[in-house]
Amino acid sequence: MAWAVQIIASRPCIVSGNQFKKSDRILKRFEFVELSNSRKAFQDRFFIVAFKPGTGKCARLGITASKRVGNAVTRNRVKRLVREVFRLKRDRITAAMDINVIAKKTAADISFAQAGASLENLFVRLGGNSN
Repeated sequence: MAWAVQIIASRPCIVSGNQFKKSDRILKRFEFVELSNSRKAFQDRFFIVAFKPGTGKCARLGITASKRVGNAVTRNRVKRLVREVFRLKRDRITAAMDINVIAKKTAADISFAQAGASLENLFVRLGGNSN
């Protein structure tokens, strides 16, 4: 069984446009804390993107949407939009990074096209700052 884990861990990052697996997500609180302590971030009108070099081979995503963004329905909608944009545009991120997308209050009324353009620009900026 150990050899199976070793083979899976040694595979290169395969970007599948159809899936957003658990391994593509940041799940643990300490990982979010490390990201916030890294002090590396870009922002625009809708989102703040905190990042740090990742330990894996692929970029991983965490999403933070506080009550400031809106009620639960609004926050979940924003998180779904961010996940979908990440899934479709993760090829813009050239390095293995841990990324936390923090939604601002203005993201409450964002359309899919606006979210896509905003996050794509931020992901391109991340690609140039992978150190």
